[in-house]
Amino acid sequence: MASIRRWRRLIPREFFVTSGRGVSKVSKLNAYDAALINAGIAQCNLFLVSSVIPPKCKERRWKKLQAGTIAPTVMAKVCGDSGETIGAGLVWAWEKNHLYGIVAEVAGHMDRKALREALNRRIEEMADARKIELGEIDHRIEVLKVPAGSYGCVLVALVFML
Repeated sequence: MASIRRWRRLIPREFFVTSGRGVSKVSKLNAYDAALINAGIAQCNLFLVSSVIPPKCKERRWKKLQAGTIAPTVMAKVCGDSGETIGAGLVWAWEKNHLYGIVAEVAGHMDRKALREALNRRIEEMADARKIELGEIDHRIEVLKVPAGSYGCVLVALVFML
């Protein structure tokens, strides 16, 4: 019985979506760090998970997490060089009966319109593969034209809270 309770603690009860952009003269890694800071999740230990929102998991506003928090995350991220346009986005939706939700991510050298179109195609294909009908679809997109002489990074993250 104790092992069942332990596993139940690993099912997220809430999630929030955040995004950030960062620029650095030093490196893409520093631009990524700046984007994490801008998104308000740099103090967390993020680990990437796939794209299912568990039943009864509630969306909430951004919440500052304690430093060192281990947070399962679905993330779209791209870094780029001087002069490039980079974009990242997530799309998420619940199955129409709210049994569970799905998330898709896109990142690359794209503008806002191209990202939105790619996100919609991905979540529609995911729903078709699962033979489910989706309810309302939500998007979060970040785009950046990397300034001259710099590196840039944009990210969008769906962060689960255990």
